[in-house]
Amino acid sequence: MTQKIIMSILLSITFASASAQKVMTPKMLLELNKVSAKGISKDGKSVIYSTSKYNVAEDKKVTTVYQIPIEGGTPVEIASYKDLIPNKNISPNGVYEIFTEDVKLKNITGKDFYPEIKNSNVQIYDELNYRHWDTWEDGAYSHVFYKTTANGDDAIDIMPNEPFDCPQKPFGGSEDYLWSLDSQNILYVTKKLSGTAYATSTNTNIYSYNLASKTTSNLTEENKGYDTNPAFSSKNQLAWLQMKRDGYEADKNDIIVLIDGEKVNLTEDWDETIHSFVWDERGDKIYFIAPNFGTVQLFEIKIPTSSKKISQPKQLTNGQFDVSSIVGQSKNLLVVNRRDMNHANELYTYNLKNGNLTKLTHANDATYNAIALSKVEKRMVKTSDGKDMLTWVIYPPNFDPSKKYPTILYCKGGPQGPLSQSYSFRWNYQLMAANGYIIVAPSRRGMPGFGVEWNEQISKDYGGQNMKDYLAAIDDISKESYVDTDRLGCIGASYGGFSAFYLAGHHQGRFKSFIAHDGMFNLRSMYGTTEELFFVNWDLGGPYWDKNNAAAQKTFNEFNPANYVDKWDTPILIIQGAKDYRVPVGQGLEAFQAAQLRGIKSKLLYFPEENHWVLNGQNSFIWHTEFYKWLEETL
Repeated sequence: MTQKIIMSILLSITFASASAQKVMTPKMLLELNKVSAKGISKDGKSVIYSTSKYNVAEDKKVTTVYQIPIEGGTPVEIASYKDLIPNKNISPNGVYEIFTEDVKLKNITGKDFYPEIKNSNVQIYDELNYRHWDTWEDGAYSHVFYKTTANGDDAIDIMPNEPFDCPQKPFGGSEDYLWSLDSQNILYVTKKLSGTAYATSTNTNIYSYNLASKTTSNLTEENKGYDTNPAFSSKNQLAWLQMKRDGYEADKNDIIVLIDGEKVNLTEDWDETIHSFVWDERGDKIYFIAPNFGTVQLFEIKIPTSSKKISQPKQLTNGQFDVSSIVGQSKNLLVVNRRDMNHANELYTYNLKNGNLTKLTHANDATYNAIALSKVEKRMVKTSDGKDMLTWVIYPPNFDPSKKYPTILYCKGGPQGPLSQSYSFRWNYQLMAANGYIIVAPSRRGMPGFGVEWNEQISKDYGGQNMKDYLAAIDDISKESYVDTDRLGCIGASYGGFSAFYLAGHHQGRFKSFIAHDGMFNLRSMYGTTEELFFVNWDLGGPYWDKNNAAAQKTFNEFNPANYVDKWDTPILIIQGAKDYRVPVGQGLEAFQAAQLRGIKSKLLYFPEENHWVLNGQNSFIWHTEFYKWLEETL
């Protein structure tokens, strides 16, 4: 798309909204400052962070780094922060440095096997895990190395000739490796499996490599699920996150601590799951964040002296917002990220003495102060089986209850992710409401924050109770006089896209429009082409050809959206990324072809270079433009 055309679109949107009070627009959303914490300074007196600002028309991003007093004040732009914050890659004794590099260990391409055939681009595989998320396997593996800081020419690979990744692909980072406090060991996280075993398992482990003996030991061999995020306290005590069950990527995440050589589960009896944690500076507490009744909040738990003296976590924050991550601690202040449905992430400090949560950065205050914001309220909905379900309702700015509004059911992806006070730069509730829609976002079965049982119910029941939960939410809000029941829509991505496809055949005339982004449409072809097979084995029940597996047969026969296309009767926009290997491209193409052959008003928005998300800025702008154009046409 040329810059001239983009400017034309931007101007038309600007003029179209000029007559009304200013509200959020796609351009404003995409050009917000994105705040990213770099860390707390070595002296503990300031916080280093960056803001990234994107220009839609020019397709350029400018990143600026700032230093701000941790007690608050005016941020100062700085050129570099390399020497201001601690470098976790440097060993505590200052002698060594960790770094990562890819190491080619397997022949994959035609050129690998036939170097004399120079123009071949064939890829040859003889086992699974041939592609992952958005990347094809090329035979190179990310490995951890260390070298002396004095000359740096003596690099040693701590995983020599091992075809495994650390950091973990595709999302692992520096949290996957660290030094022991005595500088004698490197701890690292990896999944030492290959082929089918890799694709069907979540069994990562934490390993310890000893520099003196150059030997490796498995610290978590007995646990068969995820072991991740190892961290040492100032007292040299090790903690990490653990899921127990192999193959279940959304299992309850617990904090494990070594106490006198015993692995103690601090949160085993706590009925929720952990997102992330940091040690207290003194080493006698752990601070963590976890879903809590439609939000994500900050908690603390004391470190016991034995496994018989475990206390329950204490909740530190409470409010209609998410504490999305913990940056670090300086004495009595914790630096955290906070957001809500009307505001993108900003840095805050939490005072451990008085409990005050104070805003530290103000990167987007000018934008939000210049627009009308949405009203966001909790609504308790009674489900078909008599449960109370929290549902977020987001109203258009300047909402007038005497008027009628088109209303949209938002179906969350995951499926086991929290529907909290998040702020997406795509599925943005504030922007949807600003376009004149009431948004109904139910915390249906399968979401954390309401206990483990509620979270786990969705597995192997994809078209069951949670679909009834969706309909209970939209039916409940439809009783209100301000809801235009002739203009109801249903939207979602990933599992939310599956939900839209499934409800298109089961909505009994409720909806006038659907939007499905990267959703599962045909569960049989999904099983045959997705890469993380542990996901479909656990959530769908296993392979479709296993006739003796009642759970799998129910999923593939009763819950497969492709089986109900004959009942489709509603316009549908289908969005698909070609590099999405988790929900592969055929899902969207099959759905669009079915809709077209049925003669249903439909459109395909196809992104050849995008994966499960839309990451390119101009692609994202077009995504928003087409999204709201479709709703305008069909609602």
